[in-house]
Amino acid sequence: MKPATDPLAQLTEIRAIMERSSRFISLSGLSGVGAGVVALAGAGAGHWFLRREYGSAGFLRLLQSTEEERWLVLPYLLLLAALMIGAALAVATFFTVRRARRAGLPVWSALGRRLAISMAIPLITGGLFCLALFTRGAVSLVVPGLLVFYGLALLNASKYTLDEIRWLGLTQIGLGLAAVLLPGFGLAFFALGFGLGHILYGLLMYNRYERQEG
Repeated sequence: MKPATDPLAQLTEIRAIMERSSRFISLSGLSGVGAGVVALAGAGAGHWFLRREYGSAGFLRLLQSTEEERWLVLPYLLLLAALMIGAALAVATFFTVRRARRAGLPVWSALGRRLAISMAIPLITGGLFCLALFTRGAVSLVVPGLLVFYGLALLNASKYTLDEIRWLGLTQIGLGLAAVLLPGFGLAFFALGFGLGHILYGLLMYNRYERQEG
């Protein structure tokens, strides 16, 4: 005679299976921590470059720059952005793949592709829009635009992954709107949103989902 099964245990197992099939749960909190460190380093490099170009005024001088001056610094800023994105993606890929292998989960599944596409569309749109703002002289709106579009990308992707991503997205949008009101603190908001925001939410996700796995 088969022993009676625990209905609560069955429900818990069914819920876990549904969670695995409907959400990309391989995302590692350490990916966020790494991306935050990269963003802080990038903000520091940008601050150093602007002080070298414009003296102590730095970012404030960039807000008042002429069209010729903006085109002169644009290659460096684009190179810095490309290096930051590349480094952040490399860190995120490393930690996410490592967690997926430990948990025996696929990484580049159909769910992972939907997650990537849902983030890529707002990110590419926002990047091109902010580039247009910069070249047309609306420099004070570039950092707010980056934060808001990134927050929208996270919100768009949050339905495929952990709930903390949605709250991180809302945080980025809030910081972006605040940065509109304080344009002189654009670099500080950049470091706060992309740097400290990633680190804090990454640590929260790691402690909540991964510490016991480790």
